[in-house]
Amino acid sequence: MSKTNYRSIKGTHDILPTDTWRWRALETTIHRILSRAGYQEIRTPTFEQTDLFTRSVGKETDIVTKEMYSWVDQGGDHLTLKPESTASVVRAYLQHNLAHQSPVVRLYYFDTLFRRERPQKGRQRQFHQFGIEALGSPHPEQDAEVIVLAYTLLQELGLKELTLKLNSIGSSDSRAAYREALRQALRPHLKALTPTSQRRFETNPLRILDTKIPEEREILKEAPTIDAFLSSEDSAHFNELCSLLDHLKIPYVRDPYLVRGLDYYTRTTFEITSPVLGAQDALCGGGRYDDLVATLGGKPTPAIGFATGVERVLLAQEQTLKMTPENPLQVFLIGLGSESLPTLLTLLNEIRQAGLGATFDPLRRSLKAQLREANRTGVRCAVILGEEELRNQQALVKDLTDGEQRNVPLSQLVEHLSKFSG
Repeated sequence: MSKTNYRSIKGTHDILPTDTWRWRALETTIHRILSRAGYQEIRTPTFEQTDLFTRSVGKETDIVTKEMYSWVDQGGDHLTLKPESTASVVRAYLQHNLAHQSPVVRLYYFDTLFRRERPQKGRQRQFHQFGIEALGSPHPEQDAEVIVLAYTLLQELGLKELTLKLNSIGSSDSRAAYREALRQALRPHLKALTPTSQRRFETNPLRILDTKIPEEREILKEAPTIDAFLSSEDSAHFNELCSLLDHLKIPYVRDPYLVRGLDYYTRTTFEITSPVLGAQDALCGGGRYDDLVATLGGKPTPAIGFATGVERVLLAQEQTLKMTPENPLQVFLIGLGSESLPTLLTLLNEIRQAGLGATFDPLRRSLKAQLREANRTGVRCAVILGEEELRNQQALVKDLTDGEQRNVPLSQLVEHLSKFSG
């Protein structure tokens, strides 16, 4: 084994050929389903102005305070590798005036993101997400479409035992009243909270609802839930959404503590989990962000979206599916002697242009070694070009599935090999 002093950086990993086929299969499904639903793909830059994320995600979120990869470049600009995609999509929506194309803009992405958090199974410091953003509609039917798309897309990817958790965190006015009530309820227990929760108590107590600490979850059982603080409009919106999901037979669980980790969420929040992932069971999360477009300088625009962790989906697929890669190669060309190479390379190109997968051995090894390599690649047939074959303008075609051999004129070779394309 060759040695090197260089290794991938902590929290990053190489996606090797043994795994890339899974990524391609997943991406193909995502593009097919979301484009079929009328969503258009958008690709935004890997880094943005730092202020874009501090304004949208929230200055007191863990992402902004601890996890962003930020720097000042030679021109004095404050830049950050994207820790999430929604802010970048909204920035592009505003910059390119996408609202003028349609009153409702439906976008989807497959993106690479960066957060300096503790690496864990299914979440590295460089990770990938796919998701959608629907901008323009304030109505619960838009929420329903987005949630159903997330749920059915995960099902289409072969995942089972999915749990959809649903909540409403209300409008900004509703949350302000609830935030104060939550502070009053938690104040007597302040010393029992972790330092992180004590800090959140001052900056954004709703984030404490996200805690995974058992002792803190016990304390929260005595705290009020947001339901009593929702406005009549908030409640009507959420009740209609639940009614639509019931009609669509999409099962869900009401989780009054589901607030999501980013400050831009309003009203509907949701999360889809799977027990096959263990403790870190979240596959997908999303919700409304009706104030974000205005926060970033645009006109008030209602919007909703979701993001799904690619690595976690792949982990869940490994637990639930038996997947095997398709072999794109059907033909292995074997040349015996350097005089065979011009003919071999010409045939190789013709076979590929005809739509067949073909390869060869560039090491000029023995017939036995090349046949062994052909079997290793899993091709259907081997085409042998030796001295006698070249003299007779023929090729020896060997079917590697049953061992049958036959001589085929070079002029008819491509047509003959087409039977191996199935």
